[in-house]
Amino acid sequence: MARAKQPTPVRREVSSEYISKADRKSPSGEEAVVVSGANGSSSSSSHAVPMKKEAGVVTLLIDVAGIYISFLTWAYLQEKLTTTNYGASSFSKGERFKFPVFLLTIQSLFAAVGGKLFTVLSTPKGQPVPAMIPSRAILPPLLLVAFTNALAAPFGYAALGHIDYITYILAKSCKLLPVMFLHITLFRKRYPLYKYLVVAAVTAGVAVFTLHSGSKKHKASSHSGQTSWGLLLLGINLLFDGLTNSTQDYIFQTFQPYTGPQMMMANNLLSSVITGGYLVLSPWLVKTGLGEWFGMAQATGSEGELAGALAFLARHPEAWRDVLGFAVCGCVGQVFIFHTLSTFSSVLLVTVTVTRKMFTMILSVVAFGHRLSQMQWLGVGLVFGGIGVEAGIARREKLAKEEAKKKAKAALGKAQ
Repeated sequence: MARAKQPTPVRREVSSEYISKADRKSPSGEEAVVVSGANGSSSSSSHAVPMKKEAGVVTLLIDVAGIYISFLTWAYLQEKLTTTNYGASSFSKGERFKFPVFLLTIQSLFAAVGGKLFTVLSTPKGQPVPAMIPSRAILPPLLLVAFTNALAAPFGYAALGHIDYITYILAKSCKLLPVMFLHITLFRKRYPLYKYLVVAAVTAGVAVFTLHSGSKKHKASSHSGQTSWGLLLLGINLLFDGLTNSTQDYIFQTFQPYTGPQMMMANNLLSSVITGGYLVLSPWLVKTGLGEWFGMAQATGSEGELAGALAFLARHPEAWRDVLGFAVCGCVGQVFIFHTLSTFSSVLLVTVTVTRKMFTMILSVVAFGHRLSQMQWLGVGLVFGGIGVEAGIARREKLAKEEAKKKAKAALGKAQ
């Protein structure tokens, strides 16, 4: 009598927004335990092996402080660049920096150099430095990551012209939403119920905050008030972010032992090439039908974004400090992110990231004079409450997985 085919178990995604080396699975689907090779690279094994001992408290404090300081400063400079009227006086209202691709290119160039230095310094002495692009097969997904990353930023900065920075931070706080959307629609994956509840809480929080956004200080001068259009632009930005994160996960799982420093170097260098190409072609693109439809001439000037940005910085040299500070902080922040992922568990990074975004919002309120109503604080509570619950469950799942690995290792030792 023929056997009935067993149904394929539902594949559920891990909770963490970030995946460390120890969390990744091999292409065969088995749990992969990362083993450091002689040249500093890693190889996967499906049997139990001794895990690398985590670094000490001093390293932990340095990493956490580095993430906080660099990204809080980065967020402050981002809001300053998009809201400050440079050259304002009693005779002139000044002008704002409206060159997001130029800003992204400067940051990507800094981060590409930082990624290269990080790769070299993290490689053991006497061993070859891992190649940025180790094979031809990895190039298409790397290009996709760079392309989606380059496209996401302009939509995000365009959204800031229609919504305030706190709304922007709240909506950007849940990258789980676009990642889940792409995995459900493209990869037909399913998630546990609590993830849908988290997304519902975050969405409700952003909606409550946005619908009660009539009490902001300097509202008329900070954005256009076209909130729906701003949220649409931000939604496109989040979709590109989700595609970027999903593709990065695919690269780390498929092309092991590809590392974080290699990804940082490759992603930023390829992004610089893409955005740099746009800057070079922007004088011609402005005059095309596509450029007219997007209103590029009104946004960056008829001479193109590169010439427009350089002319702006020539008129307002004090803006160079904010642009370069933004780029340096973004580069340093990425180094600390990838170092934390490679040294500690992904659960720690999720916790640091959630609290860092909360402090970013508080910094924005204090530094730029935003005033929030009680309903807006309720929206903030829903957003960070949902993210906090998701992070807490992720931590519990991670600890349970580590405990199971310890028991399996102990059982294997007794069997031998």
